[in-house]
Amino acid sequence: MTRGIEVVEFACGIPQLLKGEYTEQVAACIDAWTMRQPLGVCAGITPFNFPAMVPLWMFPMAIACGNTFVLKPSERDPSASLLMAELLEQAGLPKGVFNVVQGDKEAVDALVEHSNVEAISFVGSTPIARYIYGTGAAQGKRVQALGGAKNHMVVMPDADLDITVDALMGAAFGSAGERCMAISVAVAVGDIADDLVEKLAARTRALVIGPGMNATSEMGPVVTGTHRERIVGYIGAGVAEGAKLVVDGRRLTVAGGGNGFFLGGTLFDRVTRDMKIYQEEIFGPVLVVVRVPDFASALQLVNEHEFGNGVAIFTRDGGIAREFGHRVKVGMVGINVPIPVPMAFHSFGGWKRSLFGDHHVHGPESVRFYTRQKALTQRWPTMRAGAEFAMPTMR
Repeated sequence: MTRGIEVVEFACGIPQLLKGEYTEQVAACIDAWTMRQPLGVCAGITPFNFPAMVPLWMFPMAIACGNTFVLKPSERDPSASLLMAELLEQAGLPKGVFNVVQGDKEAVDALVEHSNVEAISFVGSTPIARYIYGTGAAQGKRVQALGGAKNHMVVMPDADLDITVDALMGAAFGSAGERCMAISVAVAVGDIADDLVEKLAARTRALVIGPGMNATSEMGPVVTGTHRERIVGYIGAGVAEGAKLVVDGRRLTVAGGGNGFFLGGTLFDRVTRDMKIYQEEIFGPVLVVVRVPDFASALQLVNEHEFGNGVAIFTRDGGIAREFGHRVKVGMVGINVPIPVPMAFHSFGGWKRSLFGDHHVHGPESVRFYTRQKALTQRWPTMRAGAEFAMPTMR
């Protein structure tokens, strides 16, 4: 909620970002300026895992830029969208400016194909992101489609091991791993690997797992039974492909958990880049450790992965950190920060197959996405100069 409200606060200062540029006397008696104007109807298609925050990354910016907005939330948790609509109505937003449409693929296709919808914002899996981008762009719409991730944390030999393990535990198992910025790959560089895996194993076994309403719970269930079975399938695939299963979360039982779809934290070691559990986004409480000999190998591993959403490096070496930040091919980078989600006044988005489109979400990028620029050139002639057959110049 806090991250969503920060975007609302940022949007309240939108006039500063909507200003154009003005140039006096670009040619004799001619002035020129630019302005940014709204697109019209914009739509947002949002995921289950952050049913308030992700819509709040979209519609405050779209509306502040002068557009109307249609939100299609996940069918798995639709109530947050309705509550936000009610609050906007109470705040005095005119009817029709913010709209909510519930549904599944049929509703998505209707929005993506509708001739009145000028722009589509999407957050979800890569296959759906690619589909929405391709379908919308083919009809001339603006599309920002944020897809999947396989976020790495590079652990250098000089990293503070206790701080690093704390960071990995929260980043890998927070929200049961069901967030696009979750760290799902720990890249152990050099001789730190054995100690790192040992400490991670002990902490993973000690995770307090239970219903989210319990104040002591560190991790709750995953979203559905179907998704739980999908994650279990990935764990089985990792074992079959020869990864070392250090902690197995499949047999967890939770007292008082009812029919919740619980899984324990799962830790793999000696994972290789050709394994399915390394290549694909699992979107669950599964952390894999890949061992590499040196920094160059770690950087190459990250850069060659098809996803480029978020990444982190833990080190005490400023030179290594700077080199990593400069050379890594990922949209959001953390230096000793495990989940580098930018604040509202910056913009959120990945590279490669983690983003389809040119613009990131919220922040200044959002203003450019939800508006189009218009250039004006003006003269008030005081004398007739005859026909002109060339563009105005300063001469």
